[in-house]
Amino acid sequence: MRWLFPRDIYRLIQAIRRNHALEHATIHMLTEKCPGISLIGRSDWKGFLLYGNVDTSDVERATHEALARLKSGEHWLAVHPRCGTILATTGVLSGLAVFVTLGISNPRGRLRWATLPEAILAATVTAVLAQPLGLIVERYLTTSTDLDGLFVRRVYRQPGGTVPVHRIETG
Repeated sequence: MRWLFPRDIYRLIQAIRRNHALEHATIHMLTEKCPGISLIGRSDWKGFLLYGNVDTSDVERATHEALARLKSGEHWLAVHPRCGTILATTGVLSGLAVFVTLGISNPRGRLRWATLPEAILAATVTAVLAQPLGLIVERYLTTSTDLDGLFVRRVYRQPGGTVPVHRIETG
């Protein structure tokens, strides 16, 4: 992937991918401790945000444990089955399947209700097949377990809001 982008952009993308992996691993740690907890993460080049009703001390502990476990080789922690990457992969592939199905079934470009069942079937089959493909996209494109030199700068709860938001800054 390095050859696709100028050096600065590559570093930015790599930072986001590393933080995305750490975000997932942190969520794995927190859900091990509190099964059923509802958490959402958003990664960027400086770290990640964690939305959910969880104590700051638990987030900090989980983040440090997640980083240590990822660095020790538990790379499976970088992938999470409820990641938005899977949803995006499903949406793109299902949309393409419907587009292709409607184009093949109706070459003149006029929508006919008779093609609707074929389009729905194409979208449904694609959505089922997209789950494992989304995990592959997540593993190889949107996360990175190359964490050499990555460290946790600080963990803090952001003020305000109805849902607690924690900011995890990395360096």
